Amino acid sequence: MKNFQRTLILGASLVALAGCGADEIASPGTGGNVIINEGNTPAPTPTPTPTPPTTTVAATACPFIEDPQGLTSRGVISGPTGSYLLCQLPARFNRSSQLQFTPANAAVVYLIDGQVDVGTDGGPAADNSDGLDDTNVVLTIQPGVILAGLDASYLNVNRGNQIQANGTAARPIIFTSQQNIRGENTDSSSGDWGGLIINGRAPITDCLSNTATPGSVNCEREVEGTTTPPRYGGNVPDDDSGSVRFVQLRYSGTVLSNGDELQALTTGGVGSGTTFENIMSFNSADDGVEFFGGRVNMKGLVVVGAEDDSIDTDTGVKANLQYVIAVQRSDVGDTIIEADSSNTLEENTPRQNTQISNATFIQRKNDDQAVRIRGRADYSLFNTILVDGSSNGTACIRVDTAETLSRAANAGLDEAGPVRFESVALDCDTPFRDGSGTTAAQVQAQFDAGSNNNAALVNTLTMTYINGSNEDALVAFDPTGVSSFFENAGFVGAARAGDTRFQGWTCDSATISFGNNTGACTSLPVYQ
Repeated sequence: MKNFQRTLILGASLVALAGCGADEIASPGTGGNVIINEGNTPAPTPTPTPTPPTTTVAATACPFIEDPQGLTSRGVISGPTGSYLLCQLPARFNRSSQLQFTPANAAVVYLIDGQVDVGTDGGPAADNSDGLDDTNVVLTIQPGVILAGLDASYLNVNRGNQIQANGTAARPIIFTSQQNIRGENTDSSSGDWGGLIINGRAPITDCLSNTATPGSVNCEREVEGTTTPPRYGGNVPDDDSGSVRFVQLRYSGTVLSNGDELQALTTGGVGSGTTFENIMSFNSADDGVEFFGGRVNMKGLVVVGAEDDSIDTDTGVKANLQYVIAVQRSDVGDTIIEADSSNTLEENTPRQNTQISNATFIQRKNDDQAVRIRGRADYSLFNTILVDGSSNGTACIRVDTAETLSRAANAGLDEAGPVRFESVALDCDTPFRDGSGTTAAQVQAQFDAGSNNNAALVNTLTMTYINGSNEDALVAFDPTGVSSFFENAGFVGAARAGDTRFQGWTCDSATISFGNNTGACTSLPVYQ
């Protein structure tokens, strides 16, 4: 199993910004008129966004925060969108604090330098039976705030503390790099800083101690890809690590040592009380997102240009994801989905059970496969479109081990049954391939056993992700009977024509353009 934990935690308390729409964003160098048409239907022409003059002026002093350490001025940084005062965050927030949004006439960027901790780890137990008291620190980030990380820097939320990073569709919170601010990045840049890590006390497997029982309060793991590894795990399934909504994570994913890497968003043992909604990972040098154990529920996930896996799930996670887009850059990245790893701990409980509904996946790498499900993980794809845009016919689906395809559901073993496909459409020259202990024919048989699956779709997608006539003709599956988390969207794929779900809080690149949003990912929005 991948020994690799990166927990990305974005939480912020929302400041009401009534009447502030996407038209209030002035964004130089917008990519709003870049269109990638994967199908045969002509893409609509977005309305061009005018390029305004530079408008930001650096603040003269860093804003007040409640933590007594305060913010440290690191001078002014300038780029195409103006000048900003860099205000360095403390190495650890020991008191609940708020990062304020400052308008263009007093612009501030909050600097993440090294490991920045939210609170101190309160241990695996919600009380102090483990000898550790919770510090109960809450870091609140207002809508519109921009944070920049240096090199291998990252923001880490410890157990017993929270992040409230709640942007809005009109003013998302942006985690990025100094290079992005200075206008030095291109659509292929990556790895400028670490990422966001969020830890919790929900059950996990692959315990750090070989004497601990998987899923128990004593089962913990260390966050990998970090210099001073925090821990995650416990026995609180509904643990609450805060809220992350309308957030962009740009140019993240740094290699630290021994192959340990950070990705845009890493969660470790977060509980179902944690809110994730409308999160975008752009050009991570590692995975787009990786979920280690716990209970992850997310509506609205965009992963663009990840250089490893777009969505990686591991160590007994129970994950429900709906309205998902994952798009690779040309000939960059590994799989769209990597589920678990094959090792001697495959029978640990909780057993991974990841369920995804209403997704559009665009594979562009000449590689082994687009989706790999292994480690006897329980996995379900509903209402999903997978397109292979590589030049050599990369296989779309691989499933390893015969048990993953055939083992019956068994509540006593925490076994949900074989991998499941319902209303999944593939546009792939090679839909299935042999796996470890399986054949392509066996994978296809399991695919065919689901309802309304189509392994011969000719996609008519426009703007890369919007359904065309062939996608509209697909019969949708109602996932509400599987989990109350899901909505019955009534269509296959992530978005239909006229759907504005992914507009406003996203950014555009040559890889994919969403239109009517914060503009180009290579630039910064300037809010008027």
